[in-house]
Amino acid sequence: MLARTPRSWLLGFVSVGALLSLPYAASAQSTEPDADTVEEIVVTGTRTVGRTRLDTIAPVDVISGETLTRQGAGTELAAALAAQAPSINFPRPAISDGSDHVRPATLRGLAPDQTLVLINGQRGHISALVNVNGSLGRGAAAFDLNTVPAVTLNAVEVLRDGASAQYGSDAIAGVVNLRLREASSGGGLTLNYGRYDTEFDTARGSHSRTDGEQTSLSGWVGLPLFGDGFITVSGEAQKREPTNRSDYAAPAATPNASTTTVLGRFGDPLVESQSLWFNAGKPLSGDWSAYAFGGVQNKDTESAATARAFNNANNILSIYPNGFLPKIATHINDYNLYGGLKGPAWGIDWDLSASWGRNALDYRVNDSINASYGVNSLRNFRAGGLEYEQMILAVDGVRPLDVGLYEPLNLAFGAEYRTEEFVQTAGQVQSYARAPGSALGGGAQGFPGFSPANAIDKDRSNWGAYVDVEGKLTEAFSFGAAGRYEDYSDFGDQFTGKLSARYDFSPSFALRGAVSTGFRAPALQQQYFSYIATNLVTTVVGGVPVTNLIQSGTFRVDDPVSIALGAKPLEPETSVNYSFGGVFRAGGFELTIDAYQIEVKDRIILSENLGPTRPSQSTATTNAVLAIIQPLGVSSARFFTNGLETTTQGIDIVGRYRLPTDFGRFDFTLAGNFNDTSVDKVPGVPVVSIPVSPNFLFDRANILAFEEATPATKVVGSLDWTFDDLSVTARATYYDSVLVANNSSTLDYSTGDDTLVDLEARYKFPAGVGLAVGVNNLTDEYPEYTPATLNAATGSVGFPQYSPYGFNGRVFYGRLSYSF
Repeated sequence: MLARTPRSWLLGFVSVGALLSLPYAASAQSTEPDADTVEEIVVTGTRTVGRTRLDTIAPVDVISGETLTRQGAGTELAAALAAQAPSINFPRPAISDGSDHVRPATLRGLAPDQTLVLINGQRGHISALVNVNGSLGRGAAAFDLNTVPAVTLNAVEVLRDGASAQYGSDAIAGVVNLRLREASSGGGLTLNYGRYDTEFDTARGSHSRTDGEQTSLSGWVGLPLFGDGFITVSGEAQKREPTNRSDYAAPAATPNASTTTVLGRFGDPLVESQSLWFNAGKPLSGDWSAYAFGGVQNKDTESAATARAFNNANNILSIYPNGFLPKIATHINDYNLYGGLKGPAWGIDWDLSASWGRNALDYRVNDSINASYGVNSLRNFRAGGLEYEQMILAVDGVRPLDVGLYEPLNLAFGAEYRTEEFVQTAGQVQSYARAPGSALGGGAQGFPGFSPANAIDKDRSNWGAYVDVEGKLTEAFSFGAAGRYEDYSDFGDQFTGKLSARYDFSPSFALRGAVSTGFRAPALQQQYFSYIATNLVTTVVGGVPVTNLIQSGTFRVDDPVSIALGAKPLEPETSVNYSFGGVFRAGGFELTIDAYQIEVKDRIILSENLGPTRPSQSTATTNAVLAIIQPLGVSSARFFTNGLETTTQGIDIVGRYRLPTDFGRFDFTLAGNFNDTSVDKVPGVPVVSIPVSPNFLFDRANILAFEEATPATKVVGSLDWTFDDLSVTARATYYDSVLVANNSSTLDYSTGDDTLVDLEARYKFPAGVGLAVGVNNLTDEYPEYTPATLNAATGSVGFPQYSPYGFNGRVFYGRLSYSF
C-alpha cells in the first residue's frame, strides 16, 4: 500500500466537496443552454460520433487554432498550449546541448515522452533526439510539438487521462491531438513581429536588454479539389534572434579583470525555419472517400555552450586571446505523410490508412576549437547526426450494435503494424578525436562530436490490435471499455485495458470516472544512443608512466561496459491510472473538476555518471565501480535503466463563463492544475560486487527533479472582451515555485512564485484586415537568479532552466493579418 501525504488527502477532500456542492448550485440556476454556448465536437478519447467536449466520459480540453495564434509574436506551439492549458508546462532549457533545439513539454508533471501526440487522430512520430543533460525530461525521447506551426491547426484536443488501451504506447499521461485545418475556400495571411525589452538582476549585477527579435510570416488557403473535394495548404517562415540572460563573468575570467563583461549566452537559440503542410479529402463512389495530409519543416538553430575564459586550460591564446563562446548548431528536417480511405462495407465504417514520418538532426559546432590540435585545429566542426523514422499500416472499424441497451452499443476495433528505425552517425575526426601525443582536451569544445563507436543503425517492428466499446445502460448512465494488445520485436508483448463511466444526474450535472492500465515502450533512442568521449590519460604504474585510451560518457544498454555495471535490456514502463470528476453547466457557465492518480512502474531513467565521487556515494562504492570499468578502458559511465516508481496525484479545475451584454461579450476563464509527484522507489545496486550506497543509480538531485521541478500549482485566469470589431484579451498566470536541487542540499535553491500578466488588443478593419498589439509578461517577471556560488567564472548560467515560464522577461509584439 502506497503512503498518502496529507496534501494528497486534502486535494481529494476538496475535489469531493466541490462535486457534492454542484447539485445544490444546479437547482438554483437555469439549465437552459445559452444561445452563444460553443459545443465543440471532439474526436479524441471517444470513437462515438457527435460527442461534445462536456459530454465525454474523460476530460478533454479543446483549444481553437485561432486562440493558439493569439499568444504573442512567438510561433512555438508548445508555448501556446502551455499558456492555455494549466496541466501543460513548457520550460525553456538553455546550455543543454540538443534540448535547446528540441524543447520538451510536459503534461500533468510526467515525462515529455509519456504523452502521445496524434495528428488528425493518427500517431505522430517522435524526435530523433533523446534528452541526456540536466534539463527537465532528462532521458526522454518525445514528439517535438514545435514542428507543427499553429497556422496549420483548426483545433488542438488535449485528453487528460490515460489512454494506452485506446491508442497504444506513450499515452500514460494523456493524448494531444492536433487537428489540421479543413477548408475548400478562403484563406489568410499573418505577419508577426516582436522583441524583448527587459531589465533583470543576476548574481553579479543588473542588466538591460533589447534582443530576441522575432519575425514570422504565415498563411493558409483552402481550395476545391476535383470539384467536391478540398485541399488546405498552410505554411510559415520564421526567424527568431537569440536572447541572452547570462551573468557577468568573474574578473579572473577576463583579460582586463572587468566586472561588467558578459562572456556567455544563456537564453533562447537562434532559429530560422520554414514549414509547409497540407490537408486534403475527396469523396469517391459508394460513400467512400480518400484523404491525405502531411507536412515538412526545415529548421536551422544555434545555441551557446558554456563560455570558455581566456585562461581556460583548453584554449589556444593565439586563436582566442579573449576566450571564446562555442555555438551548437543543428539542422533539423521533419517529414510527415499520411493517407487513407474511409467508407462503409458490411455495416462497418472503415478507415484504411498508411503513414510515414522522419526526423533528422545534424549537429555542427561553431566558433570552437579542438585544443589538442593547437593552431591546426578547425574552428567549425561537423559533429554527427541522429535520425528516426516510423512507418504505420492500420485498419480501423466502427459499427453500432443493437444489444438491447438504451441505445446501440458503439463498437470500434482495429489493428496496426508499425516499424521504427534509429540511426546515429559520426562526425568528422577533429570533432571527437584527440591529436596523438597531446595532453590537451580532445574533441570540439562545447560539444564533442559523435565518434565511429557511437554510430549505429537499429530497427524494430510491432503489431497491435484493440477493441473499444461505448454505450448507455440508461439515458443517464454511459460506460466505456477498451482493451489493446501489442507485440514488439525487441521486448515482447503488452496488454492494457480501460473501464470508464459517467452518470448524468441532470442536464446540468454529471459525474465521471475511469481506471486504466498503460504502458510506454522503451524508445530505440534510449536503447541505442551513446555519447562517448575518448581521452588519453597518463598514469604511473610501478614508477613507469603509462598512457591509455580512457572512455567516459553514455553507453548503450548492451555495451560490455554497461553490462559489467549490471545493465539489462529495457522493459516497458507500465502505469495504473485512476480518475474521478464532475461536470456542471448552466446557461453560459461551465465547470469541470477532475482528480487523478497515476502510478508508474519501471520508469526508464538515465543513470548517474558512475565512477566519479558523489556526496551520497561512499569511497568504497567509487573504488568498486572503478575496479569494474577501468580494466575496460573507461573512467566513468552511465546508461539507461528501468526501476523508478512514482505516484502522481492532482486535480484539474476548469471554469468558464460567457456573458453577453450591451457593451459586448465577456468570456471569463479560470483554470488550475494542482499536482504532486512522489518517487516511491529508485533502482537498486545492479551488481552484488558493489557495496551498497544510497541512491547509487539515481541521486538526490534527479529524484527531486521528478518530485519538485514542475510547479505543484499553476493557475490561468483570462478575460476576453469582444465589442463589434474590437476585442481585448487579458490573462494572468500563476506559477508555484519549483526546486532546483543538487546532490548536496546546501546548494539547493528555488525559482520563486510568480504571476505573469499578458495583454492583447485586436481590431478588424474593413476588407479582412486585422491588427493586434500586445505584451507578454507585462511586469517583467523573472525567476530567482542562479547563485554566484553555483555559476562558473564565465557567468554563463544566469537563471535556472527549470523555470516553468522561461527567463526572457517582457516581450512587445504586433500582428498584421489579412483574411479572405
